[in-house]
Amino acid sequence: MRHLVFSARVRNLALSVGTAALLVACGGGGGSSSPPPGTGTVTPTPTPTPPATSGCSLSARKAWVLEQLQEWYLFPSLLNPSANASAYPSMDEYIDALVAPARAQGRDRYFTYLTSIASENAYYEQGEVAGFGVRFELDPSATRLRLSEVFEGSAASSLLLERGTEILSVAALGEPLRSVSSILSSGGVNALVQAMGPDTPGTTRLMVVRDPSGSERQVSITKQAFVLDPVSDLYGAKVIADGAKKVGYINLRTFIDTAEPDLRAAFASFKEQGVTELIIDLRYNGGGLISIAALMGDLMGEGHGGKVFTRIALRDTKASLNSTYNIEVLPESIAPTKVAFIATRSTASASEMVINGMLPYLGTNMALIGDNTYGKPVGQIALDRDACDDRLRALALKVENADQQSEYYNGLAATVPVTCRATDDISRPLGDPQEGMVRAALDYLGGRSCTPILTASATASVGVVKSSPARGALVRETPRTTPQHEMPGVF
Repeated sequence: MRHLVFSARVRNLALSVGTAALLVACGGGGGSSSPPPGTGTVTPTPTPTPPATSGCSLSARKAWVLEQLQEWYLFPSLLNPSANASAYPSMDEYIDALVAPARAQGRDRYFTYLTSIASENAYYEQGEVAGFGVRFELDPSATRLRLSEVFEGSAASSLLLERGTEILSVAALGEPLRSVSSILSSGGVNALVQAMGPDTPGTTRLMVVRDPSGSERQVSITKQAFVLDPVSDLYGAKVIADGAKKVGYINLRTFIDTAEPDLRAAFASFKEQGVTELIIDLRYNGGGLISIAALMGDLMGEGHGGKVFTRIALRDTKASLNSTYNIEVLPESIAPTKVAFIATRSTASASEMVINGMLPYLGTNMALIGDNTYGKPVGQIALDRDACDDRLRALALKVENADQQSEYYNGLAATVPVTCRATDDISRPLGDPQEGMVRAALDYLGGRSCTPILTASATASVGVVKSSPARGALVRETPRTTPQHEMPGVF
């Protein structure tokens, strides 16, 4: 089971369930793409319309979802099978009602959802995303909207938008421009999300932007499909000189199949240069394939071959499918002496699996830099109904490390013994040694002092975090697509 997703999707698990193929993940996928990641746009993958047959009617689809959740859901006692299917006009609303008890306990924060087989495969296997090609961030006052990241080959990149650009106003074609502050004051974060329009190619918005240089301009930007490079060619992998010491830096955007060759190449370079101290930047990474998370463990696992990296457990009735990921030493593997993991509250799922998986082997020789993580020690399987292009991402598994540490629903800041608070400085490029979080990571690796992440942050509920005015990704209240889950703040 080397292909699991940390939304917990176990991909390519040799098991079928009636017409439903079981795929497990912790939020990711794999494959190659053409053109290469980050080189341009691609033809959007069509999302088939379910045939107008009795098998794909709304009532039939609801009945199928209920059947799957009753068989596979990780928390069967927190399922509400008595929800009246006819009372809910959409699949999303019905699924929300079925898992409402688990949501109320913070166990399933929109981890269970229905998506398209075709579109999800395009994301995990090729990195295909539809949107402007940016990641939005609200500042601490929750009145300024800026770009924390711009993806190569996207519409935003072609307009020369960059990290640190501020969005001043926005409008659909034919409508008057509205300032970001007025949209937020009148309707809050959800109104701002809605103002950006649906994530379908062809959606166009007018925006007035202020570039990092201070100049203002109006742009017309149209959402398009593009291929996401999970490890940016610009700053995704590099060696940073900190005095006489070399530090390996990796910025992983998401755990998808196309990350594997980039990660292997980066670690091969680190090994060749004798690098033993690492900065793993997962600040915006909401998860992905378990297979890629396990690969990260392998690449940092020299000297620990055959030892447990992660255990995967399903509900008691499915215990025969439980599995263990043991560390496999690869030609590119190194034995890191210290690792700084950069994280924020957008860091979730497969990202947390990597951090938690390394804890038994690094202990106080690793640190959490930045802020507390999201808190998702569980994952989804994918249950497919091909005829309807329906993929049910069902919360069905939990993960633990070699020391049986799990249950980090409030994030990893209370679990990782060394933490250093730092702020995402979007005035500087990602990977810049002087950027706030990278600088704090270098300080930790260099034995310099830092301020621990506050205990209060480690115990705050995610619900409070998401509704607070603290700086963070602009996220949908109810994420419905795989990219929305795996890449918080992406539009």
